Amino acid sequence: MRHPEVVLRTAEETRAWGERLGRLLRAGDLVVLTGELGAGKTTLTQGIAEGLGVRGPITSPTFVIARVHPSLVGGPALVHVDAYRLGGFAELDDLDLDASIEDSVTIVEWGHGLAEGLAEDRVEVTLSGQDERHVTLTASGPRWEDEQARELLDALADVP
Repeated sequence: MRHPEVVLRTAEETRAWGERLGRLLRAGDLVVLTGELGAGKTTLTQGIAEGLGVRGPITSPTFVIARVHPSLVGGPALVHVDAYRLGGFAELDDLDLDASIEDSVTIVEWGHGLAEGLAEDRVEVTLSGQDERHVTLTASGPRWEDEQARELLDALADVP
């Protein structure tokens, strides 16, 4: 289900929106981030991490491919993956993300076309633009079919 587009005008708005999204996520959720270089994928992940209450700092895992950020508040860990340098699903599968996906929130930057098969319940976020970010969110899977969950995601369209 696709939700209303959001326009975020600053990095601070992007982090704040991500923090609100992070508060909605729970163990087993997969977030697939898509956008050009500089579109705000890592900035959004920083906000999500804040909302989850995990240990930072949150930086792009481009060269290490994946980082695990344990919870500071007794919630799920954040597994932050950058699939940009991966050659395909086989290399993503080699990371054994399915071993931790049920116990953590997994974010895959550059994951479109690769990561969707990792979890039935997922949120796909597409960011476009650099000065002004246009964000679309599409939720899939039984977790997001519940009316309350849909309403919570729709509420993200209200940018503070």
